Amino acid sequence: MLIYEYKLDGTQAQYRAIDEAIRVTQFIRNTCLRLWIDTRGINRNDLQCYCSQLAQAYDFAILLNSQARQVAADRAWAAISRFYENCRTQKPGKKGYPQFQHDCRSVEYKQTGWRLEPDGRHLIFTDGCGIGRLRLVGTRDMEIFPLKQIKRVRLIRRADGYYAQVAIQAERHIEHIPTGKHTGIDLGLKAFLTDAEGNTVANPRHLRKAQRTLKRLHRRLSRTQKTSQQRKKARKKLAKGYLKVQRQREDFARKTASALISSHDLIAYEHLRIANLVKNRKLAKSISDVAWGRFILWLTYYGHVHNIPVIAVEPAFTTQDCSACGARVKKSLSVRTHICPSCGLMLDRDHNGALNILAKAYRTVGQTGCAASALVESLQSSWGLRADTPKDIALLGGETQRGQEHGRRKRGSQKGGMAV
Repeated sequence: MLIYEYKLDGTQAQYRAIDEAIRVTQFIRNTCLRLWIDTRGINRNDLQCYCSQLAQAYDFAILLNSQARQVAADRAWAAISRFYENCRTQKPGKKGYPQFQHDCRSVEYKQTGWRLEPDGRHLIFTDGCGIGRLRLVGTRDMEIFPLKQIKRVRLIRRADGYYAQVAIQAERHIEHIPTGKHTGIDLGLKAFLTDAEGNTVANPRHLRKAQRTLKRLHRRLSRTQKTSQQRKKARKKLAKGYLKVQRQREDFARKTASALISSHDLIAYEHLRIANLVKNRKLAKSISDVAWGRFILWLTYYGHVHNIPVIAVEPAFTTQDCSACGARVKKSLSVRTHICPSCGLMLDRDHNGALNILAKAYRTVGQTGCAASALVESLQSSWGLRADTPKDIALLGGETQRGQEHGRRKRGSQKGGMAV
């Protein structure tokens, strides 16, 4: 499945209509959740049928397209089913009981309620919300695809404007030019990654660099009076600052992953559980800033597009074991050089870890497909698509951030051979 994103060019009245459609979506989602809380035995089909009752009971609800109302009900059921799944699998900690939403920022249409003009640059929304004709600002050519391949249209409100995301049922493949190179990558904080040849990619530290500006914007916001126009302007500027950091991370992750995939025929990486690593209060901010999860997702996606193996390996002891003789050399995170007393090998800690990751990948069989299937399930869930229907969405490839369980929490800072 391909996701094309465009910025929307419209009038202030059209933007207000989009905001109203988003509020209706949030209302339907929360009302369906309330029905599930108050009534036992509610299933997905009951929530779908409840949408028509809401449309008859509320004048503003009937203005939204019927399938868009069903998508809002599906969002409520997605939260409910996730809670059921966590309880069934006995997930440790909180199970994620469904919560009412207060900050909905999108409305989603299926294959009705909108029309694409022949030039592929204008969307016309035909439901009762009054959104009308919007111009699409972007470089992607959507008109080359048949209309039946366009499965979803999602309108999103962000700090710098309104956007449209279009889900297209199509596959993307790139002919990979063989290079004969295999590598393992060790993810870290001192350097973003180190490969098996000793090459490093610097950690960009996007949030750290923007921190001074963001603090100033926070101070400006705190000085304003609540409900004032100046507070709205300050909030918007602050939101734009964080949005810029998010886009910098995304751009860096995509470009780095694409460069690695294009220059290698096999890549191995350590399968970290980032959700556990961020429990370290001293390193949580730096781990979140480096965005390993986004990088791994794009690395696996580009691996699928280029049709080359991207293998996740166990991260345990990858920086402790010697890559030459296999002897285990205990070291703390502050020790940045691996010195083996058995064979005398002296390497950078991250370089030694990357060599061990590549060696583990050669011994690993059958783990290259698990990440891609996980992302497909996540992607289908986020867009409300089901894999058991004849209209299955083409494989995108990628990885949700899972990782490995590691025994003792007191050794959490050393698990997976994470280089800092």
